[in-house]
Parts: sequence; C-alpha cells; structure tokens
Amino acid sequence: MPLSDADDADLARLALDGQQAAFAALMQRHREPVFRLVRSHVGNDDDALDLVQDSFVAAFAAIDRYDRSRPFRHWINRIALNKCRDWGRRRAVRRFFSFALPLEAADGVADRDVIGEAAVDDARALRATSKALAALPSGLKAPLILTAVEGLSQAEAADMLGISEKAVEVRVYRARKALQALLSAGGGGYAGR
Repeated sequence: MPLSDADDADLARLALDGQQAAFAALMQRHREPVFRLVRSHVGNDDDALDLVQDSFVAAFAAIDRYDRSRPFRHWINRIALNKCRDWGRRRAVRRFFSFALPLEAADGVADRDVIGEAAVDDARALRATSKALAALPSGLKAPLILTAVEGLSQAEAADMLGISEKAVEVRVYRARKALQALLSAGGGGYAGR
C-alpha cells in the first residue's frame, strides 16, 4: 500500500518501525494545519515556522508515545501548543532584557516604501489583531484559535486540550471579549483574568 493511502495510525506505526518516509508523509499531511495553529498563536510567520519544525522534531522523537487510537492531528497540535507556551515564556524573558537596547538600534526598521492607504490600514488592522491574539493568555488563546481559526468543534478542542466542552465554550467567550477589549484599547497587553 502506498504511504499516501495509509491512515495516520498506520503511518505512525511504520515511523515507529523506522520508516522515515512514513513520518515524512505524516508531516506532509499535517504541517499546514499545524502552521496555521502556531502562526495564530504567536502572530509571526518566521517564529511559527521554527516552532512547527520544533514540534515535528519533538513528535518524531516521541512517536512511541503516540496513542494510535486517537487522532494524530490532536496529538501533534498538543505538542505544537506546548512549544508555543515555551516560546511565550522565553519571549517574556527576552522582552525584559530588550529594554536595555539603545534607541539608535531602531534606525532603519521602518519600511520607507509608500503604499495605498487601504493597504496600510489593512496591514495595521491585521498586525493589531495578531498582536492582540498573541497577547491573550494561552488558556484563552488556545481554545479560540482551535475553534475560530482551525475550525474544530468545541468537542474536538476540548479533547485536544484535555478540558470539558463547557470550559472551551467559556474560554472562547472570554477570549473574544478580551480580544475585543484589547483591540478597542489599541492592542496593548492583556490585563484581564
């Protein structure tokens, strides 16, 4: 049977048996959804690419712990969310030390190309939304991204996050309210509970 016809559980079993092509097929099958999840979580394509790569490396190293009776997508998404949380903690430490940079370090950062006002407004709104989404605590951010961005049902998100469907519903509601407040306030840091 060609690898493209195998289901995720069979590919995981083959990868566990040492067939790297099987894991490559799993990665090919799931990298775009994992990228969308991570990019929504961190708000930056470059960081998202690094985190997706880290997630698949970690998944390959832990393939023996994958429960083949459960969806592979949920397992790899949990790994990716953990990588995002780790990234967020490291970023907070780096942000603390970045305040020591001299102001001259900011020279030349702005793009001097002039583009249409609508494109500028759209780009500004997208940046503000990405920044506000990234500022949410992971307890609120993960359920919102899984349901609103990835299109998972609340039951699927609950299963993936290891919480109840009601908890997902409440957290999505709170995340939407917090996101709305952040966007109204200009995208500053999250101050809610």
